Amino acid sequence: MTSTSAESVATPVIAPVLAEVVRSGFVEGRHRGSLVLLAADGSVELSMGDVTAPVFPRSANKPMQAAAVLRAGLDLAGERLALAAASHSGEVFHRDLVQKMLAEYRLTAADLQCPPDLPLDAVEAETYLAAGAVRDRVTMNCSGKHAAMLAVCDLNGWPTDSYLDPGHPLQQLILQVVEEAAGERVAAVGTDGCGAPLMAISLTGLARAFRHFVLAPEGTAERRVADAMRAHPEYVAGTRRPDTWLMREIPGALSKMGAEAVQAFALPDGRALAFKVDDGGIRALGPVLARALRLAGVEDDVLTRIGHAPLLGGATEVGEIRAAF
Repeated sequence: MTSTSAESVATPVIAPVLAEVVRSGFVEGRHRGSLVLLAADGSVELSMGDVTAPVFPRSANKPMQAAAVLRAGLDLAGERLALAAASHSGEVFHRDLVQKMLAEYRLTAADLQCPPDLPLDAVEAETYLAAGAVRDRVTMNCSGKHAAMLAVCDLNGWPTDSYLDPGHPLQQLILQVVEEAAGERVAAVGTDGCGAPLMAISLTGLARAFRHFVLAPEGTAERRVADAMRAHPEYVAGTRRPDTWLMREIPGALSKMGAEAVQAFALPDGRALAFKVDDGGIRALGPVLARALRLAGVEDDVLTRIGHAPLLGGATEVGEIRAAF
């Protein structure tokens, strides 16, 4: 029998509580996670939890994917470029523009390899279903990104049937863009919910990437993506989404959430942040983001709006989800 010294056993890192679930004055749940805030000069101003371990940023990687499409030669701008970096809500104007993009590049919905889905926005989904519509690839929140990926593959003579293969030239270019923006190597490659390759980086790397996009020189692929997202945020998200509200109301802000409760954000002076809620609790995103932005020195009425996450008892507000730091 061998003994193991205390020094040789790694102590598990317990992530700090980022948000509390308070019902009728009683804390009934907690959301743990990690968060990093970068100062304007890029230095770490606040670090909570493990912000150097790799995570899957999920859709917070989409600006990097869109920049790679531009680098590969696709000439996108305005609403089309914003939609290429989007997790859109599936509203009518989103679906219409995806269809237009497909037609412009001689593609059809059948060419998309993202799965059929309902609108991401719950209100829109009710209207969509009431009209007798069914799950569709165009309605899936990543359809704009997939349309852009297919278009640039056709432009370059790259295979379109394997455009989601991690070894495909486009996906290799995306990996390069992610690493350059994050300032670190991709730690792992997985498969995102839409079927596209997903590159793992640290939260610090994710914050650096968003900082890189807002500070990039005008005319670069990164700056073009950031400018399109900020000019047309409703195409990045939707009319009832916090990313849209933030980019509409905070001058120069770049904001993108990802599934499993990931959020990245940057201001034009270089301040940036990224966080992930460990249990994937999307409901904690607003309160945590509002608190983090206040710590970054942002004061705007929109923070009250995104930070308000009420809990209901019947039809009455009896509690809230609140930041705990």
